[in-house]
Amino acid sequence: MLYPQRFSQFTREHTDTLAALLCGLLLFLGWFALHLGWLGLAFLLLPAAYVIGGYESAREGLTTLFKEKELDVDLLMIVAAIGAASLGLWRREYHLIIDGAILILIFAISGALEGYAMARTERSIRGLMSLTPDTARVLLQGKEEEIPISQLKVGDEIVVKPGELIPTDGIILSGYSTLNQAAITGESLPVEKTVGEEVFAGTLNGYGALQIKVHKPAQSSLIQRVIRLVEQAQTEAPPSQEFIDRFEKGYAKVIVVAGILLATLPPFLWGWDWETTIYRALTFLVVASPCALMAAIMPTLLSGIANGARQGILFKNGAQLEKIGQVRAIAFDKTGTLTTGQLQVFQIVSASEYTNNDVLKSAASVESSSEHPIGKAIVQAAGDLDWVAASQVQAIPGQGIVGIAQEQQIIVGNAIFVQQYVTNLPEELREIVQSWEQEGKTVVWVAKNPTPNPSPLFERGAEVMGVIAIADQVRVEAAASISRLKQLGVEQIVMLTGDNQETAHSVAKAVGIDRVYAQLLPEDKLNVIRRLQQQYQTVAMVGDGINDAPALAQASVGIAMGISGSDVALETADIVLMADRLEKIAVAIHLGRRSQLIVKQNIVVALSFIMLLLVGNFLGNINLPIGVIGHEGSTVLVTLSGLRLLK
Repeated sequence: MLYPQRFSQFTREHTDTLAALLCGLLLFLGWFALHLGWLGLAFLLLPAAYVIGGYESAREGLTTLFKEKELDVDLLMIVAAIGAASLGLWRREYHLIIDGAILILIFAISGALEGYAMARTERSIRGLMSLTPDTARVLLQGKEEEIPISQLKVGDEIVVKPGELIPTDGIILSGYSTLNQAAITGESLPVEKTVGEEVFAGTLNGYGALQIKVHKPAQSSLIQRVIRLVEQAQTEAPPSQEFIDRFEKGYAKVIVVAGILLATLPPFLWGWDWETTIYRALTFLVVASPCALMAAIMPTLLSGIANGARQGILFKNGAQLEKIGQVRAIAFDKTGTLTTGQLQVFQIVSASEYTNNDVLKSAASVESSSEHPIGKAIVQAAGDLDWVAASQVQAIPGQGIVGIAQEQQIIVGNAIFVQQYVTNLPEELREIVQSWEQEGKTVVWVAKNPTPNPSPLFERGAEVMGVIAIADQVRVEAAASISRLKQLGVEQIVMLTGDNQETAHSVAKAVGIDRVYAQLLPEDKLNVIRRLQQQYQTVAMVGDGINDAPALAQASVGIAMGISGSDVALETADIVLMADRLEKIAVAIHLGRRSQLIVKQNIVVALSFIMLLLVGNFLGNINLPIGVIGHEGSTVLVTLSGLRLLK
């Protein structure tokens, strides 16, 4: 039963593509039958090609006609194709039936290509839903019981163990831990949380067990608001799409009305006979069909998409290739986008009698027993050095850690914590630390006491060895990428982050961004994007986290980091940088601008051909075969022109 199910699913997901392929196959076989003179077989195959390839266009066109009282290109194409076939049967010029089938095939292929861009929203929402567990561990009469999230009520008390996701927003009743909130708020460092503080659904608990009180309905949690914002932003039709829809309907109306007038008035106005009149009216419908106009766009965009893919730029649909070329403002997330998103040792300064390696080895000896991200960064930095793991290690949450290494007590932590073990903190180190903190870096003090006292009880007598600055590293290519975007004429470049002001401005200064929005929640980022769109119309957003998803969806062009990006960011974004290379944004903009130029050139060529063919038809200087050749020739010409973007 597995294979039939898979086949059924495949056909549902690729109905338009299968219809276009089958239409093409029947068209080829019908043409071959005509070539051999097998008219009976040809008249069996070609109508099937018309029905299979044109069914969806005919259905949509008729639905639009009867329900919305509007004409669109779908219906126009069907009328033109049927007209060509009817004329072919009437005059026994059966190759015209082939021409009509080709018109339908071209439109069927276009519809299939557009269909693949449709199911993104549902996948995005499913990805967001996976961020929160399905159940929560609730305390009922002193016992733990797992219940579905949907059954949680305000006032319920839930337990979250180390390493688990927070199931819903709440207030901590008891416990202490560090929470990784990067997916929700974009903060680069885990945040320490204790009694009385709020925690968010979808954030990852650290080393401590927490007892949390639900203070709002589960559906009102921050992550649920993110989900609703993504849904809302993705269902809003962009102005460009509305313009295209209006243009199609207007074009179809003009051509149909003109075709009807051309089929009825000439005998009365100019004395044409009815055979000539109908012949020219049907020729008019064929040459006026917008195949060349449609081909002016899709081959160009598909070529640009292929070009981008070779360079590690994944465009999810052709519309975004156009839009990226129109971008006037770009908003960058900080953590994981302009920075690597991973804590690293930024700098070490040692006291006069010690070396930097001495400081790093001592810190690593005690931090090797810690699960804290800062400790992991220190241990990673000391990977090539020769150090011994400390024993009798004791961590004091939110302050520091102590242990015994080589018969000496090692103290690592913040200034307040270390100051309780040492007589004084060197003034020269204080000045350095102050400048680091103003730049938004996290500072760790390292001290040692020759007395091997493992107790965290404060006994002065230790001496400061040095200080270590920890920071989220700015991507090496970030500054050059921002500079290149400014050279391309991007009018406004801003940075959006959930981090504090000091860290945000430090990173912005390093990469050359002047405008910074800090301490933002997901809806705040969304609102900033909306304000930018009011001023600059076409705005791009570059991000990687769940917290960026609403802004990515709202932006005219959402750009996600392919390696560091979350699943939801990747699904929500329109463009993915597969190798996390920021310099590819400038490449994408250049590619988008080239595609715009080629599309405009193609449209001019397509409209010029249509006008020439229409004038020639009206003057009686062309017959239907010449009209079809001109029509198909212009289509081929603009298609080949679009393929220039493959270079």
